Amino acid sequence: MKNNKLENFRGLKAKILSAGDENIVKELRKKSKLTARERINMLFDSGTFVELDAFVKSRPSSMEKTEAFSEGVITGYGLVEGKLVYAYAQDYTVLAGSVGEMHGKKIVRVQEMALKMGAPIIGLQDSGGARIQEGINALAIYAEILRLNTISSGVIPQITAIMGLSAGSAAYTPALSDFVFMVNETSQLFVNGPNAIEGATSERLSAQDIGGAIIHNESSGTAHFLATNDMECIDMIRELITMIPSNNIEGAPIIETNDDINKIIPGLENIIPEASDADYDMRNIIMAICDDGYFMEVHKYFARNILTGFIRINGQTIGVIGNQPNVLDGCLDINSSDKGARFVRFCDSFNIPLLTLVDVPGFLPEANQEYGGLIRHGGKLFYAYAESTVPKVTLVVRRAYGGGYIAMCSKNLGADIVFAWPMAEIAVMTPAAAANIVFKSEIANAKNPKEMRVEKVSEYIMEYATPYKAAEMGFVDDIIEPSATRPRVADALNMLMSKSDSRPSKKHGNIPL
Repeated sequence: MKNNKLENFRGLKAKILSAGDENIVKELRKKSKLTARERINMLFDSGTFVELDAFVKSRPSSMEKTEAFSEGVITGYGLVEGKLVYAYAQDYTVLAGSVGEMHGKKIVRVQEMALKMGAPIIGLQDSGGARIQEGINALAIYAEILRLNTISSGVIPQITAIMGLSAGSAAYTPALSDFVFMVNETSQLFVNGPNAIEGATSERLSAQDIGGAIIHNESSGTAHFLATNDMECIDMIRELITMIPSNNIEGAPIIETNDDINKIIPGLENIIPEASDADYDMRNIIMAICDDGYFMEVHKYFARNILTGFIRINGQTIGVIGNQPNVLDGCLDINSSDKGARFVRFCDSFNIPLLTLVDVPGFLPEANQEYGGLIRHGGKLFYAYAESTVPKVTLVVRRAYGGGYIAMCSKNLGADIVFAWPMAEIAVMTPAAAANIVFKSEIANAKNPKEMRVEKVSEYIMEYATPYKAAEMGFVDDIIEPSATRPRVADALNMLMSKSDSRPSKKHGNIPL
């Protein structure tokens, strides 16, 4: 005997799984984009995804003429690289993935569950924005989503991937996330779109001009990772999940490694040119001392004068920050301060030890930097390091001058261990500037002031701008052989694994935003 109820259930379930406008699916294919369900299936380990609230539909009073299976968003949980993860994927083929009350409530449900279970949450955004027909209800549920983004911050990792359009109020969830992924040429993220801007300013711009993946990776700094297509984007998210803890209680992940922790690296110092103002790529030092040369760079295309990202040392995830001498001479500026501070705070929130590699001549001396708030933005980096309680190891590889020396996790700002290479120059200002002050009279009265100045700069470097003066005062714990950097850093991090530190009880600090 046929069971009609069971048949009806199966038919309805099939409709839900195949929901979506076929014409829109064809358009996605032309752009080499995946559907929401394909993205979910790629994200989670095979056979582990469990969908929640699949039968939820919009209120009849608001959308009674439209049948929107799953409310245009797929929500649920499963395993990503063996770890419990919650996720939602907006389905552009159903009402353009627009956010109505019930759509938003599905997202809120997985946000709340992820928070309770202490699991990361991943949002795959592809939405036309608020569902206009639902009016204020759509805005109210956006506010609830953003409130939970805020409450979850620093408790569970929040990852957002812009897989298509994300506009208006939806653009603020990425802003409140820990990491934002975008796909080149198909992602669009903005508050005001081309029509709104043209109407207000008469300026004609495309959606990519305003909020494309390149813009947000290179210029605004809103995005942290740039992918070439949907598949690569999802692969990158899965890799990130392996590098970070699931919540703020867990420690940094540790995996088995075959890379010798006591490995000596002959000639490591040769990466640095003899001239102290010559450039080089700090990535070469990072990749030489980490496990297997693997560096997962974060914010790769933004504020390139500072490097941030994840490495492993002895199998443990470490957050690394390093000045980049081949961009702006490695000077700190507004954007690099923001970038560094944000990364330090993420690592501190999630118990990831920090390694800071220093080669900084100071803060960028430009009027526009001062006008733009260099003091306020630079203060964020000081604040982030000073408030952090995770293990912190600092290595001065070459220059450490003035405020830049302080900002890059100096001993008195909170570093637990400070190493320096023998060629390090640690001083209150650049030797050239210092010599002009300290030896002002001798230079002015010399027969050849130009030659005397060169001589005095060299004298200042030899006498004062050395790691030995800093070590004599206890600001450097040890001056080490460059070739022994990997085992020395690994030993320090291992010693600091049991570190316990706390700060005075307070509601929260007032970082100079």
